[in-house]
Amino acid sequence: MTQAQVYIDKDELKGTQPLYEYILRFLIEHKIKGATIFHGKIGYGASRYLNRPHDLFSFDKIPLLINFIDEDEKVKSVLTALRKVYKGGFIVTNQVEKW
Repeated sequence: MTQAQVYIDKDELKGTQPLYEYILRFLIEHKIKGATIFHGKIGYGASRYLNRPHDLFSFDKIPLLINFIDEDEKVKSVLTALRKVYKGGFIVTNQVEKW
């Protein structure tokens, strides 16, 4: 099985809807077994700048992680299809075992 992790900003949009909602609906349409969204407390990206979105008076974007797991070929085909409609974010995959 393959686990995919998609890192995005909470405020990103796809059209008029939140990107995270668009991606979850995309995963449902492609019959992925399940997905979870995690809100980041603090993080940084390529800029090496610490984003602290929950600090008082912070305008930093809240990082989100969309995590999903399915059969290897299913995850590869869904990520390929997702990349055709959304080029941003950061996506990683890992091999996992189901217990």
